[in-house]
Amino acid sequence: MKAFILGAGLGTRLRALGLDCPKVMVPIGGKPLLQHHFELFREHGIHEFVVNLHYMPEKIRDYFGDGAAFGVKIEYSFEPELMGTAGAVKKMDSSLRGEPFFVFYGDNLVRFSPSELLSFHRSRSAMTTVALFESPEPWTGGVVETTEDGRIKRFVEKPPREMVTSNLINAGIYLCEPSVLDAIPEGQFYDFGKDLFPKLLAEGRPLYAMKPLAYIQDVGTPERLTKAQSDYEKGLTLR
Repeated sequence: MKAFILGAGLGTRLRALGLDCPKVMVPIGGKPLLQHHFELFREHGIHEFVVNLHYMPEKIRDYFGDGAAFGVKIEYSFEPELMGTAGAVKKMDSSLRGEPFFVFYGDNLVRFSPSELLSFHRSRSAMTTVALFESPEPWTGGVVETTEDGRIKRFVEKPPREMVTSNLINAGIYLCEPSVLDAIPEGQFYDFGKDLFPKLLAEGRPLYAMKPLAYIQDVGTPERLTKAQSDYEKGLTLR
């Protein structure tokens, strides 16, 4: 299997800390965030990755190269103009055909079991399975409502607070069947939460979601990065 890591984040709000680099290259525990992602998946037998690039792509390429020094194989996709989360995946269509693949938002420090998500996905014959986590501020993400067996009934990206009906939100971790690629238009900006998932739900496609045992911490602001670094040093990210 492969994992597509969305690594094109600018890290604009982190420049106040003097970190002028792609968001996935911010240091946690003495190594870039992206390295933590590779190590996580490698522990579960996934060694092949696609990483999309945009801001300062050379910082990622020069550090990781083809991935051999880190025990993985990396294919890069440079985007002169950002394509959106789903558009970025569609751009690498030919590399993702043949078997299910993970889509992983690279701007979070995460510990979870890909195997747990895969087992659930297969048991439901899902087209896509979305990992969820509980949020105290669910209106800041993609709010997900499901049936008892996990089938998604409703997906609303960043709804107004008064419309929030669940504290379970999109964790930015998906397991997708290759058929998902057929539903993404080619060569245009397209987003999983705002565009693709609502479209697939309207078509009655089998989209499922589950809440795995996981640690998830966004690193997009100085405060959140500090928390992620502190949690890592305290061992709170270990499962």
